[in-house]
Amino acid sequence: AVDAATKVVALETLFYPPRVIDVLPFFRLVPVWNSGISFGMLQDAGVYAPLILGGFAVIVGLALPYYTKAWGRAGRLGGQMMAGGAFGNALDRLIYGRVVDFIDLYAGQWHWPAFNVADTAITIGAGLILLSTLGNKTGKDRPEGDSNR
Repeated sequence: AVDAATKVVALETLFYPPRVIDVLPFFRLVPVWNSGISFGMLQDAGVYAPLILGGFAVIVGLALPYYTKAWGRAGRLGGQMMAGGAFGNALDRLIYGRVVDFIDLYAGQWHWPAFNVADTAITIGAGLILLSTLGNKTGKDRPEGDSNR
């Protein structure tokens, strides 16, 4: 819901007519249509890319909650964040044929590729899953006599 709401606001304030809003010395809001995947990768993948990428996002979004059941609270939250982000960007592909990106972080002339709230959820979710799989050992995974829980 937050992703969809921010995209509606971005479309209304940044895209029509196109404009840039400087927020902080390293952060601005920009209008970017992304036909690739996260952070602008695969921009020139062809006309069927939005359908393929959107379908893949839906499959991942449906599968992640199933696979995260054994990952503890952080892993489950990460899976839910990734699924929500995947669905948010898949919805853009369904409606617009591409994804609405509008967050631009930069330092001097160096710019991170524009992204959106869904991309942020996907990235944070992946980090939570990684942390939960590295740091959340079940009792049967621990060496015998290890009392750390």
